[in-house]
Amino acid sequence: MTKQKPVADIAQELWELLKGYAKQETVDPLRDLGRYLAFGLSGALLLSLGTFFLALAALRALQTETGDTFDGAWSAVPYAIVAVALLLLAVLAASRITRGPHAQRSTREGPR
Repeated sequence: MTKQKPVADIAQELWELLKGYAKQETVDPLRDLGRYLAFGLSGALLLSLGTFFLALAALRALQTETGDTFDGAWSAVPYAIVAVALLLLAVLAASRITRGPHAQRSTREGPR
């Protein structure tokens, strides 16, 4: 005849199993999500900083390397050129974000 475990041991094993499952399904995914967000935010910060410095370099190049073209009443034109370029870059990025890879894939493959 097989020997059965006491109810207290079964309850203890069930409790340990429940804790392990809860950790696996909640804590570990949240930790992974935190790591994903940290990399995403740091990447966004670095890309923004790089874009800012490139725009500033373009502005200074337009102001200094074009001679007398943007003097006097035309002094605001380099700022407008850089602002339009940044706006176009933002529109391009937004269109790529909203369209995404899933929309592109589904239009090529057709309906499922």
